[in-house]
Amino acid sequence: MSTTFPRWKYYLLGVIFFISLIYALPNVFGEDPAVQITALKGKTISSETLSRVKELLRDAKLEPKAIVEEDNAILVRFSNPDVQLKAKEVIKQGLQEDYSVALNLAPVTPKWLQVLGAEPMKLGLDLRGGVHFLMEVDVNSVINRRFESYSIEIPKLLRDEKVPLKRMERTNTDSLTLVFEQSLDRDKAKSLLEKRESELTFSKEEQNDLFLLEGSLSPMTEQAIRNETIEQTIMTLRNRVNELGVAEALVQRHGNNRIVVELPGIQDTAYAKDILGKTATVKFLMEDDAHNIQDVLGGQPIIGSKIYMDRSGRPVLLKTQPILTGESINGATTGHDHDGRPAVNIRIGGDISLFSKTTLENVHHRMAVDYIEVKDGKTIETIISLATIQSALGNQFQITGLSQQEARDLALLLRAGALPATVSIVEESIVGPSMGQENIQMGMISVAVGLGLVLFFMTLYYSVFGLIANVALLMNLVLLVALMSLIGATLTLPGIAGIVLTLGMAVDANVLIFERIREELRLGLSPQTSIHRGFEFAFATIVDSNLTTLIVGIILFAMGTGPVKGFAVTLCIGILTSLLTATTGTRALVNLLYGRRSLKQVRVGI
Repeated sequence: MSTTFPRWKYYLLGVIFFISLIYALPNVFGEDPAVQITALKGKTISSETLSRVKELLRDAKLEPKAIVEEDNAILVRFSNPDVQLKAKEVIKQGLQEDYSVALNLAPVTPKWLQVLGAEPMKLGLDLRGGVHFLMEVDVNSVINRRFESYSIEIPKLLRDEKVPLKRMERTNTDSLTLVFEQSLDRDKAKSLLEKRESELTFSKEEQNDLFLLEGSLSPMTEQAIRNETIEQTIMTLRNRVNELGVAEALVQRHGNNRIVVELPGIQDTAYAKDILGKTATVKFLMEDDAHNIQDVLGGQPIIGSKIYMDRSGRPVLLKTQPILTGESINGATTGHDHDGRPAVNIRIGGDISLFSKTTLENVHHRMAVDYIEVKDGKTIETIISLATIQSALGNQFQITGLSQQEARDLALLLRAGALPATVSIVEESIVGPSMGQENIQMGMISVAVGLGLVLFFMTLYYSVFGLIANVALLMNLVLLVALMSLIGATLTLPGIAGIVLTLGMAVDANVLIFERIREELRLGLSPQTSIHRGFEFAFATIVDSNLTTLIVGIILFAMGTGPVKGFAVTLCIGILTSLLTATTGTRALVNLLYGRRSLKQVRVGI
């Protein structure tokens, strides 16, 4: 049998196990509660920042375990979570809005392992604690707003081109109907609009001696709008998570119009829910002082204008076409106006020609700031400021009329960007830090108990061969942990279940081999031949059974989300490692023990 297992395989297995041991080792050392400080836009971490952090902690009489500056960030380690929480508040207040201050867990990994790139596995939400949101994006509202824009642009275009339009109707949120009295006018409008509005497809109809032209989005354009909306929402939510100060957060797409947000270690879940769910942004609208507001309140509609309510509940007549939206804002900080009242200092970028031109032409007229947010799935618009324009506005100006808290929240939301569509939280779950720690303990107990029972059974039933299988099983566990650490996989509670299942499946392969060896011995073959044939003939069966399970694991990973993915990752990796250790590893140990001996008999189990 020794000739069938070359020496180079021993060396290869030894190298693999040694490397696995190194990359699995960091998981033994644990983690420190830490505060991570990173610079926001326009700021950098400097020696002055480091000195300021030390000064703030010293004044608050908080003793850090270590303070390290690395990768344009500062990591402050503490001995316990209570000091960590106090330090976060102290540092956040001292550095104000220029830096992101996040709670984190810093691995206690020795330097020599870090040099080799060995890092511990990341812990999932159910093990670390935090909050999980499943958010649904109202993509249809974006399409509806697109058609509202068409409703303003298309009549203006036809008017400029002197094409008579009788009226325009909106029967659906994703289409509009243009009504003409002459077919020639309709055909001319269709030709013109197909050139100017390439996103729309137009179809002709006739009804009651009128000629209709119905415009709708092409399927390709509609899908592109949906994808862009989801991608922009994900980007905005990530920006908001960064502003909240959450390290190692997860924001990813789930299905067609949903997004999963996981915030490990978050403390103020109510505030996180409020900030993430808001579509709060602003629009700048001009007051319509050319019409009488009483006429509108009496039921007389005015195209291009409508009634809004200010903070006191008083009606204001404003033009609906915004001269600036929140998407143009690239900077927002809290401050104070000339009278010392709270204000938001706005900095805008991009093309501001319309904004500057309109404010220049409307000096001494009033401009309103329309604050838009969503509460309980309803869009609420409030005029938070209605001020007279004293001069043309440029790239920087202020929004006033807010409380201190409102100014702070609005500045945060504007810095992070406006959500392109309404989002609603359809699923929410919270895992406390103590529950996360309890999950870790219970998970480790389940692994230990499962592993212990398997080791006991194998030793009791298969004696020496059982001990060999146990050694291979421990090698499999080390290899599995090392691979998960190396690829940066996140360990979750279902992932621990996957590890336990993997250990059982790895033993199944050894049971197949050992039972095959016993059958060969019953046929009267020599011990060496029985061992050789046992490994050789059982190998195909083991590969087949593991391959089918691997296919299922890959499907679970591709189709599932959250806990299902965590289970699938450990299951797939475990199958690959068990194939190596339960066949090649076990065979190497059996060959080492029996391969060079002349055996008259060998005992495989009871």
